[in-house]
Amino acid sequence: MISLNIEKTLGFISREKVFAYEPLVKEAQNALEKGTGKGNDFLGWLHLPSSITQEHLEDIKATAQVLRENCEVVIVAGIGGSYLGARAVIEALSNSFTWLQDKKSAPSIIYAGHNIGEDYLYELTHFLQDKKFGVINISKSGTTTETALAFRILKKQCEDQRGKEMAQKVIVAITDASKGAARVTADKEGYKSFIIPDNVGGRFSVLTPVGLLPIAVAGFNIDKLVAGAREAEKACGADVPFAENPAAIYAATRNELYKSGKKIEILVNFNPKLHYVSEWWKQLYGESEGKENKGIFPAAVDFSTDLHSMGQWIQEGERTIFETVISVEKTNHTVLVPSDEANLDGLNFLAGKRVDEVNKMAELGTQLAHVDGGVPNMRLCIADLSEQTIGELLYFFEVACGISGYLLGVNPFNQPGVEAYKKNMFALLNKPGYEEESKAIQSRL
Repeated sequence: MISLNIEKTLGFISREKVFAYEPLVKEAQNALEKGTGKGNDFLGWLHLPSSITQEHLEDIKATAQVLRENCEVVIVAGIGGSYLGARAVIEALSNSFTWLQDKKSAPSIIYAGHNIGEDYLYELTHFLQDKKFGVINISKSGTTTETALAFRILKKQCEDQRGKEMAQKVIVAITDASKGAARVTADKEGYKSFIIPDNVGGRFSVLTPVGLLPIAVAGFNIDKLVAGAREAEKACGADVPFAENPAAIYAATRNELYKSGKKIEILVNFNPKLHYVSEWWKQLYGESEGKENKGIFPAAVDFSTDLHSMGQWIQEGERTIFETVISVEKTNHTVLVPSDEANLDGLNFLAGKRVDEVNKMAELGTQLAHVDGGVPNMRLCIADLSEQTIGELLYFFEVACGISGYLLGVNPFNQPGVEAYKKNMFALLNKPGYEEESKAIQSRL
């Protein structure tokens, strides 16, 4: 199970102050369990791992197999939580270079509907011209501009290129149970569909079909992923003593650091495969906590790469930051540093050592340097990169986010600020129904 070490925050805050959060954490946990807190209509994720049935998983796997048998490429069309969770898992578990191979055991997974880049969509559609491709369209409403725009283009191309009958087979909708444009389209076209539960928000949806179907299509074991999340649900439950609950300690520590003036949390990894876990985490915490002029700003870096860009600022910049380091105990492969007779690079002192030993010492050395430089550090340790541990990690962050949001005093499950840019964009595009907003916005240009 995940372990959390907060020792290198204690020169900046005290253990006593962290543990003083125990009654507040318990109150937050009770609000989550009993549904008495803000946003209580979006708590379906809380016990989702333990409620997923084997029948449901088999249905998802059967649909994934249809796509695997009929597609060289599958496009996941979605934005925010509708694609980041799946991408986080797939990127963490994938061979970094499989996509370059001509023969693959699973379809390539490509993402669309997460931007409005014309060049991106042009290049994507041209890439797909000679490919057997399918689409997983993920949208509760079916009208989110980025995703709806991409799906409109991809749906037409799939039908033109593969025929209506095959398109019906390789386009899957993940949407609302009964309403919305995506639901109407799925029913009209006869697409296989899965439901996004009403009580699960997008950023908490990775363990619904939103995440599970793309992950299964990519060839990963969703049974093990869910099993890992179930283990974390037990280990981070409201009945677990505060001192033994990593999610509770994490939520309390980050809030005490925030209270002490540390306004930015940097999620650090020393494994490049975790880049999109960080991207998923940034949305989870940013969208959940950034409200009412409050909230820790979530940032992320990939070390040691970013030590050669962001490292200087982290070491000696404004002291408003703290770091949470995800440390992976065991790699899946072994590479030894060879000896070189000329030793021009001076690296013979590393000859015979594993590359991961070098990486671990870079991790430890960085942590010590940053603490010395005034940056509190938490260390979050996972056993390896596998479906089981990634499932644990995702659920750990979700439940800690719910607790932390309540400690902060905000509703962690809404996102009212996201609508502001949409209103302006629709007004600028003269969308029907936005005539008054269009007139008002012209005076500001």
